[in-house]
Amino acid sequence: MSLDELKIAEGELLIPLEMYLTAGVRIGTRMKSKFMEPYIYAARPDGLYLLDVKKTDERIRIAARFIARYEPSRVVAVSGRQYGFRPVRKFCGVVGCKPILGRVLPGTFTNPALAYYTEADLMIVTDPRVDEQAIVEAGKMGIPVVALCDSDSPITNVDLIIPTNNRGRKALALIYWLLAREVLRARGDLPPNGELPVPLSDFEAKILTTGEVV
Repeated sequence: MSLDELKIAEGELLIPLEMYLTAGVRIGTRMKSKFMEPYIYAARPDGLYLLDVKKTDERIRIAARFIARYEPSRVVAVSGRQYGFRPVRKFCGVVGCKPILGRVLPGTFTNPALAYYTEADLMIVTDPRVDEQAIVEAGKMGIPVVALCDSDSPITNVDLIIPTNNRGRKALALIYWLLAREVLRARGDLPPNGELPVPLSDFEAKILTTGEVV
């Protein structure tokens, strides 16, 4: 899909096309997996694959309706990526689900004897590669998985793919902000054209002068 074609389709998107482009949502890696090929529309001269923003938009709509079916307290959002910590916390605060940030310890979803055992009916993961432990355990327990997948992401045990740059601060903030809005709309907690009371900027990880990410 060319940029011109994307512009033609802009009226159908959940947000203006420029927001997706500015956040770098479509910027993939220099690798692609076989199963992510349907979500890639081009490769840049520098070798980076570009994801199809229209498919990203479509999958956010589908994922939101899917997530809205579940009891919020039984939905877990996972991020082993630092840039995903703040977006996931904000998403969970708005939607009412449980965040698990950092390394997922073995047995988190499979061993009820552990103090940190977590029951879940649905899992959202920020990066299937980084969050592999969570996805493996979800597969064992039959927990459906919604995953933010880059051009090279593995998709084993992933039930619903949202194609996106899952490494960038701005991309992760935009995807989780938009997903939160659409979940609330799907539940009826927001009107069909209602906006989140939390601004997009609050979802974006901040880098302090010390280099710390918050």
